[in-house]
Amino acid sequence: MIRKKICLLGSFAVGKTSLVRRFVHSIFSERYHTTVGVKIDKKTVQVRIDDGTLTEVSLVIWDVQGEDRFQSIPTSYYRGSSGLLLVADGTRPTTLDSAIEIAETAAECIGKDVPQRLLLNKGDLVAKWEIPAPELIRRVDPALAPRVTSAKTGASVDEAFREIARSLLMGEA
Repeated sequence: MIRKKICLLGSFAVGKTSLVRRFVHSIFSERYHTTVGVKIDKKTVQVRIDDGTLTEVSLVIWDVQGEDRFQSIPTSYYRGSSGLLLVADGTRPTTLDSAIEIAETAAECIGKDVPQRLLLNKGDLVAKWEIPAPELIRRVDPALAPRVTSAKTGASVDEAFREIARSLLMGEA
């Protein structure tokens, strides 16, 4: 079986832990859980590649603590990563810029050709978004394949993880 490490990166309170819990355990909690350091989970998924073959991939998911201007993420957390899921909070547009900056730092450490995807989380709260989702998406490099997710409802969460897993197998950046 193929094993791939992916890191979830973003600012504090964007929903990284909630996305992982939704994907791995199919649960959501309204309680805020601060990640200190890194929390590691695993889940095996089946991914269909271009020739139609189903391949099992064991995702080793590193839920990395949020970063802000006072605390940066140790670069050792990035080492060995095959892909990055960048997470921004749709209700806080500044977290999008933070996610992009964090990704640039990670890419310097692990290589620019590592697949990266952007999740605009808290899609269940779009009425509270200062900037509409289509406009936020237009601000982002299309190579990041931005998608709106909701850890609360589960909308697009499974698809986002499967998409990054597929890109890891296909060697897409």
